[in-house]
Amino acid sequence: MATVTQAKKKKTELTSGADILVESLIRHGVDTIFAYPGGASMPLHQALTRFSDQLRTILPRHEQGGGFAAQGVARATGKVGVCMATSGPGATNLVTAIADAKLDSVPMIAITGQVPTAWIGNDAFQETPIVEVCRGITKHHYLVTDVNDVARVVKEAFLIASTGRPGPVLIDMPKNVQQATTIPDFETSVNMPGFSLENPRAKAEQINQMAAAIKLAKRPVIYAGGGVVSGEASNELRELVCKTGIPTTMTVMGLGAFPAADPLSLDMLGMHGAVYANYAVDQADLLIALGVRFDDRVTGKVEEFCKHGKIIHVDIDASELNKNKPAHISICSDVKYALAELNKVVESPKNISDWVTKCQEWKKSSPFKYNRDFKGILQQHAIEALWEVCRDRDPIVAVGVGQHQMWGAQFYKFDQPRRWLSSSGLGTMGFGLPAAMGAQSQYPDRLVIDIDGDGSFQMNIQELATCFCEKLPVKVLLLNNQHLGMVVQWEDRFMQGNRAHTYLGPIHHPEATGQGTGPTLTERYPDFVQIARGYGCGASSISQKADLLPGLEEMINYDGPYVLDIDVPYQEHVLPMIPTGRTVKDMITE
Repeated sequence: MATVTQAKKKKTELTSGADILVESLIRHGVDTIFAYPGGASMPLHQALTRFSDQLRTILPRHEQGGGFAAQGVARATGKVGVCMATSGPGATNLVTAIADAKLDSVPMIAITGQVPTAWIGNDAFQETPIVEVCRGITKHHYLVTDVNDVARVVKEAFLIASTGRPGPVLIDMPKNVQQATTIPDFETSVNMPGFSLENPRAKAEQINQMAAAIKLAKRPVIYAGGGVVSGEASNELRELVCKTGIPTTMTVMGLGAFPAADPLSLDMLGMHGAVYANYAVDQADLLIALGVRFDDRVTGKVEEFCKHGKIIHVDIDASELNKNKPAHISICSDVKYALAELNKVVESPKNISDWVTKCQEWKKSSPFKYNRDFKGILQQHAIEALWEVCRDRDPIVAVGVGQHQMWGAQFYKFDQPRRWLSSSGLGTMGFGLPAAMGAQSQYPDRLVIDIDGDGSFQMNIQELATCFCEKLPVKVLLLNNQHLGMVVQWEDRFMQGNRAHTYLGPIHHPEATGQGTGPTLTERYPDFVQIARGYGCGASSISQKADLLPGLEEMINYDGPYVLDIDVPYQEHVLPMIPTGRTVKDMITE
């Protein structure tokens, strides 16, 4: 196997653009790439075989699966995830994963093959203008037209993806550029006028303003988001809470930034957040917003959100400050730096003991709950039981999108960052399994679990084949209610229960036409156990409470990927719920 020193020796012989790109990835620390080949990317894949002793290539069964797997790498490790596809449909199949990474600020590089430069614009076979398609959903993008630019472009792409607010970068590589040769200069300087490689830092006077506001607060709340996780600022946040005693709530992106087990944790806020978190923010006189963007799923009616409190907003991206919600103190800064400096001077606010007591009373009186007397298995029960079984094993948990995602956020208690992988901004069904697959590739000996729903799971179910063939022992906790559960909930709440194509079973069933009470056990479709076994995975199906814990243990201990298909009711709703554009006063709790 070639050593790192050998790999980094200056090249003196002619090298193809494809080899330059692959070697550049290795020089930037990439050890795994998710890549699906095609005509326009074949030279790149041939190059990957030449570097197979240094860079693992995992073949997903769909390009979107590869994109989400690259995200799984990035979200679980903080490194830049990398995926690759061919031109045309291969490239467009990456678009959703790229958009998802943009909204959740995930560092990712997507590489696409492209038709030769002379053919671009002629509607050549499998040609799409992927740079133009992705212009609004990437942090930056490149169409490489000169082989001499390849090493520089890759170097720039990694810097852009990983500095400041992270995000996806697209590199579009025409086939003739992949095949062209040059003597590469891997130490080439970057050419990014106007782009700062230094993260912004809060000024001393801004830190003092924050400290003064905290000292005077009577009802302060910390509101922590995904920026705390991506900024590796979890320890600084914990120190701030320890010094000040301020109750802390998190967005769905921020889960794990502060330990759920801490008495000062208010868990998640927002549309399906905790009653006590939403009450606390509504009545706070100071809201310390760290690495958040005041998303509509958090704020509801934005004018009423924390209407009577002062707001401090710290974010690395200046464009997020005062965009959705004006702040009284806006600070463009690396949140880790800002918190580290604040912790040097901050004093605990006086007289907040009554406020903390009030928050804890809300927490005690209005916990996340479900019907524990239900004779079968409820989704919340399954997730809570999973947490009980796994809490000491430090697993990484990915989720699909839908009701199960929100129940996962509510009932699985995270104490560390980067254990929770969720498509939050874009809300992409099909995210869970490939994201778990990507995380598993980086942590082969860790327990990695995908909590999924049957609708979301089927969107990328083909990645079970990748898990089996690549020996990635991902476990799937499948909450199977035969419906698109979150849409069903909205139908029940706001559309008089009329079923508009949200039943996933056979079309002849009365549920498909808005009538009837739903499928019986004998009508459950499809048979996920047979499907999973057909892909080479372990699988079983359960419906009785007595089988839940044994089923979880069998899933966890199985040597390989495993699907535990759990029969759950479709009538269950995620609560609490603040309807879109409404306020805390409109919260639905029953």
